[in-house]
Amino acid sequence: MSKVVFPKGYSSLLGAKETEHAIVMVKNFFQSQLSTALNLTRVTAPLFVESGKGLNDDLNGIERAVTFPVKDMNDAKMEIVHSLAKWKRVKVSELNLAPGFGIYTDMNAIRADEELDNIHSLYVDQWDWCECIDPKNRTVAYLKETVKKIYACLKHLEFYIYDRYEAIKPVLPEEITFVYADDLQREYPDKTPKERENIIAKKYGAVFLIGIGGKLPDGTIHDGRAPDYDDWISVNEEGHTGLNGDLLVWNPVLESSYELSSMGIRVSPESLKKQLEERGCPERAEFEFHRRLLRGELSYTMGGGIGQSRLCMFFLRKAHIGEIQVSMWPAEMKADCAKHGIHLL
Repeated sequence: MSKVVFPKGYSSLLGAKETEHAIVMVKNFFQSQLSTALNLTRVTAPLFVESGKGLNDDLNGIERAVTFPVKDMNDAKMEIVHSLAKWKRVKVSELNLAPGFGIYTDMNAIRADEELDNIHSLYVDQWDWCECIDPKNRTVAYLKETVKKIYACLKHLEFYIYDRYEAIKPVLPEEITFVYADDLQREYPDKTPKERENIIAKKYGAVFLIGIGGKLPDGTIHDGRAPDYDDWISVNEEGHTGLNGDLLVWNPVLESSYELSSMGIRVSPESLKKQLEERGCPERAEFEFHRRLLRGELSYTMGGGIGQSRLCMFFLRKAHIGEIQVSMWPAEMKADCAKHGIHLL
């Protein structure tokens, strides 16, 4: 399969039963670290939301949500969530949380249009988190401070795993490096966004790439972002566009850049208007979620998602996300993986 990378001589460092135990260890340890570091309370989350409310994550605006009618609600249509990017903001607002406190939850989604490869699956599981912030903290400095806290959790997890499995050697640098997407485009104008990510991830080991979704100097964007959660259009205090970003590490198994998290400061009423116009979808302002935000009824927040299977895959040195989670794969992919020592669950 051309979309799957088969590392030469790959062999899992952990057996099947040991892997299952390690997955539980990774998830339990990391969520405890994260909730403590960011003052997050765990909440229960929906698997589906009602269509037409503007509450589901539209991703790049072209991915189809899995839908179904509900018999006892006059066949009202529900959508399996893509993520909980907007739902979390509503929840934080309803809980009336003070700035500096937030929520996290286990998000389970189905993304039927996902292109399947080593790190992409139909089934998405992540920790979705959201923090209430003071409007004065809608700054890149506050974003960086939060990223450093999350990275410290990753470093603690790395030692926790190494302390139990000596074959899994630590690889993360002591500190994370911050890079702007527009600076990266200027430095490597002849490279694709993915090639640029590979260059900086290999160079630094761990990078937070700031400014995902806004226009770069050449008029392109580094990667797609929906217009109604991350603020990617505001000019920050460092003179760059964007208050969001991706946390990337260098994956030694796949020998490529590897995204563990996407996060950012969420849109204000003003930046929401601008971003809806920029993406050519001002009609979304009529959805219930957007109307509430524009009326100032929702708290100012920042938040993001951290892939659970992605995290386990990286820290347990697996070559395919199917070694961590149970999903569906093309028959040819399963056969090719088996030939290369990759045993899908």
